[in-house]
Amino acid sequence: QVQLVESGGGLVQAGGSLRLSCAASGRSVSWYAMKWFRQAPGKEREFVARISWSGSTYYADSVKGRFTISRDNAKNTVYLQMNSLKPEDTAIYYCNVNLGSDYWGQGTQVTVSS
Repeated sequence: QVQLVESGGGLVQAGGSLRLSCAASGRSVSWYAMKWFRQAPGKEREFVARISWSGSTYYADSVKGRFTISRDNAKNTVYLQMNSLKPEDTAIYYCNVNLGSDYWGQGTQVTVSS
């Protein structure tokens, strides 16, 4: 089992930046792909970004060029650097890892004001 804890969310003006963190505990996630998802009010949870165990990255079109996913395996932590934020980025952000089963954190709220 693994526990995931997201942090770093908050309220920011459009055009601003935030850096989210997802700290894993219970076991190492170094050899697993890690993902970020988000869920806006009244909408389904959607994929945001993925990083493989080797560091390869993949992004949703809506965030490409603005968000950067990275990982620090020594800290068992994944990050999401979010720049040029838009009001439509407002959502609860969740990190995810699949170890045969999906594990999710509790989420961190990101609110972007116009």
